[in-house]
Amino acid sequence: MSRIGKIPVKIPPGVKVAFKDEVISVEGPKGKLTQKYHPVISFTPEGETILVSRANEEKQTKAYHGLYRNLLNNMVIGVSTGFSKALIITGVGYRAEVQGNLLAMNLGYSNDIYVGIPEDISVVSEPGGRVVVSGIDKQRVGEFASQIRKLRLPEPYKGKGIRYENEKIRRKVGKSGVK
Repeated sequence: MSRIGKIPVKIPPGVKVAFKDEVISVEGPKGKLTQKYHPVISFTPEGETILVSRANEEKQTKAYHGLYRNLLNNMVIGVSTGFSKALIITGVGYRAEVQGNLLAMNLGYSNDIYVGIPEDISVVSEPGGRVVVSGIDKQRVGEFASQIRKLRLPEPYKGKGIRYENEKIRRKVGKSGVK
């Protein structure tokens, strides 16, 4: 049995979960999410939890078992509390600010970089070079944070660039000089 798939999903108060026509719908205080699922997986509501089970023991079905349990859990967490990723911008003169639905960044290039912010994601620029990306869909938050990070990857010599808040950059020693 799948180690992830057999864990029941806890449903907090104020969150409604519905299963219809192979589509999961989760609605909560922060919004609504939907996800299609494969028919070999079944969901059984039991009080304040939902059990996920599978129809057979094939390898692909076992993979779906853990996948759809985790997707359902992430949807429940997203509509109740939400997800966020923090990015740190390091470098002399590097900065970011939110201008309406655009994120304007000065990253050491000759021109500023403007990135459009999707409607379902919110971005907050804090002093000290910290940018917080948040939303209800874990995949979309992670993807948008990754796109921002790709604009100026952290480099190992001076540590300049954009990195995740919990990311450690392995620093390298520069040239040793002529002896």
